[in-house]
Amino acid sequence: MVKAAACVLALAGVLAPSPALACRLALALAVDVSASVDDVEHRVQRQGLAAALLAEEVQSAFFATPEPVALSVYEWSGQNSHSIVADWTMITEPEDLLGVAALLARDAEEGEIQPTAIGHALRFGSQMMRSAPECWSQTIDVSGDGISNDGYPPEVTYRHFPLDGVTVNGLAIGGAEELEELTNYFRREVIRGPGAFVMAAQDYQDFERAMRRKLEREVAPRAVGLLVDP
Repeated sequence: MVKAAACVLALAGVLAPSPALACRLALALAVDVSASVDDVEHRVQRQGLAAALLAEEVQSAFFATPEPVALSVYEWSGQNSHSIVADWTMITEPEDLLGVAALLARDAEEGEIQPTAIGHALRFGSQMMRSAPECWSQTIDVSGDGISNDGYPPEVTYRHFPLDGVTVNGLAIGGAEELEELTNYFRREVIRGPGAFVMAAQDYQDFERAMRRKLEREVAPRAVGLLVDP
């Protein structure tokens, strides 16, 4: 009887469904579409992000471990102007990245021209993180070509909205502002959390390259990602 019971328990263990893979990172990509970004730059930005997501080195970083990454993309400009381009998607295979890239390839809806409200973009990011899948870590990736000039600044967002435990990285895009000054602004005012970093794109034509390097570093398993220089 004891031997039979042991066999039943062993069989039950084999037949029981295995637990779902843990999510290692929830990553929200926050893309600037404020007044300083014209229609051509907006299109270049979307195409560049799609291409970066499909780059071989970025895909290698996404699939470096069995634990997947949850990905979302939203565009931001003024205080109340935020649009989700791709809602939370668990990236478990290359086809999932192709799906997000396809959403980015769609024509963007034309909206009212808005100023640059980075604090409010981060507030929206905090809302996105509350609806994210449960993951080991959370990161918001803010790209932009200007300093915040509308609404409350990032420091106010960090005081009043739930972003504890969320890393915020930055991608400064040159053109509308002097790149060194903008990069320093992102370092002082925008990024936050352990290992947070800023990368720079010389202009929108350089956006894909910079985003590719940034994504490779962000989604790589943490022990590997921290070894990569900005």
